[in-house]
Amino acid sequence: MQQVKSGDTVKVHYHGRLTDGTTFDSSEGREPLQFEVGAGMVIAGFDNGVTGMGVGEKKTIHIPVHEAYGPKDENMIVEFPISNFPADLKPEVGMQLNMTNGGGQVIPVTITEIGAESVTLDANHPLAGQDLVFDIEVVDINSPSRIIMP
Repeated sequence: MQQVKSGDTVKVHYHGRLTDGTTFDSSEGREPLQFEVGAGMVIAGFDNGVTGMGVGEKKTIHIPVHEAYGPKDENMIVEFPISNFPADLKPEVGMQLNMTNGGGQVIPVTITEIGAESVTLDANHPLAGQDLVFDIEVVDINSPSRIIMP
């Protein structure tokens, strides 16, 4: 039986949840997720979790923080003056916004707290600081051709 290895392009169905059971993503009702194993297209723990699996195989993998989105970085949490928001925008906790840094790079942020004069913006990935659990099923494995030329 063919097993997933680095360099293979795989298709998988998945159900992602936090350790408390809360679902954060699933491929249910959608096409399977396709990615190249070992190419950095998915978090390291997901890459490692599918390695060695065969088509039709299912398993549950537990991904610790350091193989997922990493720990929360306190340097990515900033205070932002309410007066700098557009007049027609009413900030709310949980609201997701896109900010631009000095170099023109767009950074997604989430409002985590609202004070009298400022709001707290968190630019960490929403799953940073979390251990993750995935139920995965390998649907297809496509290994790159290995043609040897003389």
